[in-house]
Amino acid sequence: MFRRLTDIVKDNTERYLDKACAPEEYADRLSHYGNQLVRNLHGHHGWEDHQFFPELSAADARFDTGLDTLESDHLALDQVLDTFTTQANRVIQLVQMDEAQAYEETGALCDTAAQIDAFLKRHLSDEEDLVVPILLHHKLRG
Repeated sequence: MFRRLTDIVKDNTERYLDKACAPEEYADRLSHYGNQLVRNLHGHHGWEDHQFFPELSAADARFDTGLDTLESDHLALDQVLDTFTTQANRVIQLVQMDEAQAYEETGALCDTAAQIDAFLKRHLSDEEDLVVPILLHHKLRG
């Protein structure tokens, strides 16, 4: 879901930059899908940090070695998501106030969305490499 939402945000942003999407339509889609992306990622990481990772740690102490990496990734991703939120909110506001400036600032937003995409690809792969063997070995979660 996170990868799909990121792809939607990137694709919509690229369409806007290619002038294949009206500014108001882009702002509406950015508001909707950007909000879903940020809220879902924050919620997912909160659940992992406070419930899921402690459960894995209790089941298998070997998880603790990789846990530090995953938790520091969450902090770094939070910073990128905050940047994305600030940029997206500004672009959405500028579409109504100064569309030319909104267009100019969308390039930076596109770069930040690409950072989120690259980060998620690496991070989710790391999570799968650490979590799946423990789930299978200890027959956790069904």
